[in-house]
Amino acid sequence: MIAMDYSDLTLAVVVPATLVACWIDYAKRKVPNWLNAALALAGMAAQTAYFGWSGLATALAGMVVGIGLLIVPWAMHGMGAGDVKLMGAIGAWFGPLMCLWAFAIGAVVGGLIAVVMITWSGKWRYASGNMAVIMAKVQSKDRAFSEFGSARSFGATSSLLPYGIPLSIGAWLVLIATQSGWWRVV
Repeated sequence: MIAMDYSDLTLAVVVPATLVACWIDYAKRKVPNWLNAALALAGMAAQTAYFGWSGLATALAGMVVGIGLLIVPWAMHGMGAGDVKLMGAIGAWFGPLMCLWAFAIGAVVGGLIAVVMITWSGKWRYASGNMAVIMAKVQSKDRAFSEFGSARSFGATSSLLPYGIPLSIGAWLVLIATQSGWWRVV
């Protein structure tokens, strides 16, 4: 018999794990594989323990959605692989629909953080130039998956956003909304 409700366990595991991911991503600009793997495996195990084979299928579907949402930006050199794996690990706990919502909310949060970072640093002119490079990148199939216009290629003209932070914030907001009963995602 399992004593803790699945949503409570998710909150108890995902929040601390993503806090660690945020801290490491901020400090080192990468989310470590050991953390992503541990979070994903724990999510698959928990889903299976609580819901049997259908739980495992939900965890795997959530991982596919989480990775699938970010694999193209990663392949285009727009973000690190650790962020992709983090979203997949969150998906193992959340399942596909909650993972999609966490990503969408995290993307909005990431955009807001980027605007604040650009404003704070006074780099609007650089950001505008970088955006023009990105637009040129996505309009050419020869350049789309090349290093041209990659996140790291902008160097001093931008401050790289550790994307694990907005992804985690998106996950936390979805957890808060579902835990409080304000929003039912199922």
